[in-house]
Amino acid sequence: MTGQSLNALSEADFEDNEISINVGGFKKKMRSNTLLRFPETRLGKLLSCHSKESILELCDDYDDTKNEFYFDRNPELFPYVLHFYNTGKLHVMGELCVFSFSQEIEYWGINEFFIDSCCSYSYHGRKMEPDQEKWEEQSDQESTTSSFDEILAFYNDASKFDKQPFGNIRRQLWLALDNPGYSVLSRIFSVLSIMVVLGSIVTMCLNSLPDFQIVDSNGNPEEDPRFEIVEHFGIAWFTFELVARFAVAPDFLKFFKHALNLIDLMSILPFYITLIVNLVVESSPTLANLGRVAQVLRLMRIFRILKLARHSTGLRSLGATLKYSYREVGLLLLYLSVGISIFSVVAYTIEKEENEGLATIPACWWWATVSMTTVGYGDVVPGSTAGKLTASACILAGILVVVLPITLIFNKFSHFYRRQKQLESAMRSCDFGDGMKEVPSINLRDYYAYKVKSLMASLTNMSRSTPSELSLNDSLH
Repeated sequence: MTGQSLNALSEADFEDNEISINVGGFKKKMRSNTLLRFPETRLGKLLSCHSKESILELCDDYDDTKNEFYFDRNPELFPYVLHFYNTGKLHVMGELCVFSFSQEIEYWGINEFFIDSCCSYSYHGRKMEPDQEKWEEQSDQESTTSSFDEILAFYNDASKFDKQPFGNIRRQLWLALDNPGYSVLSRIFSVLSIMVVLGSIVTMCLNSLPDFQIVDSNGNPEEDPRFEIVEHFGIAWFTFELVARFAVAPDFLKFFKHALNLIDLMSILPFYITLIVNLVVESSPTLANLGRVAQVLRLMRIFRILKLARHSTGLRSLGATLKYSYREVGLLLLYLSVGISIFSVVAYTIEKEENEGLATIPACWWWATVSMTTVGYGDVVPGSTAGKLTASACILAGILVVVLPITLIFNKFSHFYRRQKQLESAMRSCDFGDGMKEVPSINLRDYYAYKVKSLMASLTNMSRSTPSELSLNDSLH
């Protein structure tokens, strides 16, 4: 840089001079007094340079004949930098990548606190949780790929009938029994099954009313004969249902690995075990205590309500959500445990001398649990002013603790519900009338893109591993 050019950038002439900025081909003349408003930025520091070497430390190239500074940066992001020098505020458009924008303003020496209030909340939210705003899009894509894998398993099971005796008939029965809504026959069978389940539950509930209870000559309670007929009919139907599904199953070995089939089995086991226990008690009076086991098993009939999951998309989605939300549920229990421990000790310290219901810490655990879950039985309440303030804090903390994981669990439920609906729709569109002909409608492009994306992500993570991490992984494997 010549002495004349350097003198042209002297502080006395800042207000009358302009410098040329070239950012990746985007050229702009900027007044020196505009840059001097922010002397700590990269362009502001250029004005204090007095040698070409110091200038080249701040830019990629410099043309002293044109007094032009060249920067090898993204020209599409530089207008945001220009807007900052003119207004003193940064604005972030919604379509920008927050990480690229953060790196760009860091290069130009602009701090993030210059981001205007209208964009600050969205910017920092996207930076801290970049996937939150794209949940719906990612959830739809994951639903497609997950459903595709499940449909492949469904077709694999359906294809097993082709090599079995009476394969086509057994396949149609299997589809009718395991896929409610697949055909008119499956809908009729589903309605009958639901009615029997509800009838069995209603019968069990009515049997507990005093008006329907019967006592024998020895003073022992007996079941109303009318309800007993309904119970036997229900057991016969559930047994027929399970045996029929097992008979037409494509793979007998994997049949009881399915959760819904295990529920069907558990719905009838208590009846047969109770029957065996009663026979043993009658033949051997010394084993009369086994009768209590039979009474407990009779109460297990209430779990037949879970059989409705086979006919309800919502219940199946709820089960999948609980299965894959164990981390969120664990966090909820952890938060509750910490809060209960703290508030129970505080309540015990305040109320132990005046309140018998809170005289021990274990008793305070019950009070804190009821309060934090906002159930509020009212069986134990603090009496002092300090105790009431502690109870108020406990209730408010309980509301916050319960609310925190709810969004995560709800998002997972929405994901599994959409996936289940898509899976059912694809299965109902299949036609196996004369064998394997029609393939369900699946977006193979999205499926392929998702798999490639997963593979590239895995390779990227491997490439980012340090040598020590790689040696550690090798030693572990």
